[in-house]
Amino acid sequence: MPVTDDEIREKYLERAIRELGTLTHELQACHHCPRGNLMPVLGSGHPQADIMLLKHFPKPSEIEEGVAFYGRSGSALMKVFKRLSIDPLTVYGTLCVKCPVGDAALADPACIERVVEEIAIVAPKIIVVMGPDALAILDGLDIPLARHLEPVTGTVQSFTPSIEALYVPNIDDSLDERETKQAFWDAFRVLGDWHAAQPPY
Repeated sequence: MPVTDDEIREKYLERAIRELGTLTHELQACHHCPRGNLMPVLGSGHPQADIMLLKHFPKPSEIEEGVAFYGRSGSALMKVFKRLSIDPLTVYGTLCVKCPVGDAALADPACIERVVEEIAIVAPKIIVVMGPDALAILDGLDIPLARHLEPVTGTVQSFTPSIEALYVPNIDDSLDERETKQAFWDAFRVLGDWHAAQPPY
């Protein structure tokens, strides 16, 4: 009996869940960064999301819960996704610096490079890069066939042959003032146009 497309997708999903589970265990056991008894802040969301959100560094609420985009940024994004008709359950969010160190410069480069594995496992169609620090890290990673990304907000760029990128302001810096909120929204709303243009499954 031939294998159906649904069965193939299910197998890929099972593999992604397994691989993310392995990555999680490895990150939790990692002792490269001086994080003491605190656990790393892990990515969360759909293991095969079309959309990956990439932020530079965790905020205290994320460190407390051990989950990326927990707290104000996550709540704000939920509202934005609703406005853009994007199901938040189909998105994956993660951080460049997963260790809750006081200074991002203390994070071990080998740990930051684990983002490459995360991108390979999730295999998103687009990465939303939040802020100049996240952009600099993503540009410096050894990702096969990756192109240099320009710090131009609100423009979808080609990143690899199979992944696009959208550069937006850092959401954590965009929550308190009207002007910064508007700048974030103007850039991020492009994701809604991109999503609406994707072919249905």
